[in-house]
Amino acid sequence: MKLFIFFVLLNISATTFAASLADIIESTKKSIVAVGTYMPKRSPRGIFLGTGFVVGDGRLVVTNAHVLPKNIDVKSIETVAVFFRQDERIRMIQTRTIVVDKEHDIAILRLLSGKLPIMALSDSLVREGQEIAFTGYPIGMVLGVHPVTHRGIVSAISPVVLPVLNARRLNAKMMRRLRDPYDVYQLDATAYPGNSGSPVYNVETGTVIGIVNKVFVKETKETILSKPSGITYAIPIKYLKDLLEKSNLK
Repeated sequence: MKLFIFFVLLNISATTFAASLADIIESTKKSIVAVGTYMPKRSPRGIFLGTGFVVGDGRLVVTNAHVLPKNIDVKSIETVAVFFRQDERIRMIQTRTIVVDKEHDIAILRLLSGKLPIMALSDSLVREGQEIAFTGYPIGMVLGVHPVTHRGIVSAISPVVLPVLNARRLNAKMMRRLRDPYDVYQLDATAYPGNSGSPVYNVETGTVIGIVNKVFVKETKETILSKPSGITYAIPIKYLKDLLEKSNLK
């Protein structure tokens, strides 16, 4: 009888947790946008470059600095924009770049119209082994405007500088990081190029602990979709909070 009660309680606990995560994902997806460029006379008019998520007053979008295009065709009225699905329709809002932190690979955009639901930023300590999830657009336009969620754990908290096989592969940026490294989260979870800028969040609270910014490629960039490494890196949310405060956007 005791054994039966134990299994019943275990089943209820597992169901409650699954429902809780499902609720968090449902809520989180409302704050997730695809980041790209929009050009009225181009086909397609919208091109996806990565993922972003909404914070602050509902008009601020966070993504990676490397997601933003290096050049904008101003003559053809090209702009950085976000795309999302609402009421079964794909919506587009043009944006303006507010601030870029290349060192920590963070960019903040402002919506030029409207507001979207926000995600809360975590104040909790992040530990190795902690369960996480992230939601974004893993392969850009291939899957359409449908945010996808991946789940895993924080497998390590390690310096941002990755080891290189020989000194020839060291560049100025790596040398600066060697002198002043900062910790990033290594995730045991599969991400793809379009996931850049995705929020990494606590599966129990839905609060953001980091921002996906790179994927470890074990072979070549061409095989990343067919042979993903399952190792993803994320920038701790501390650096976004610092950037928001310094920019008076908090």
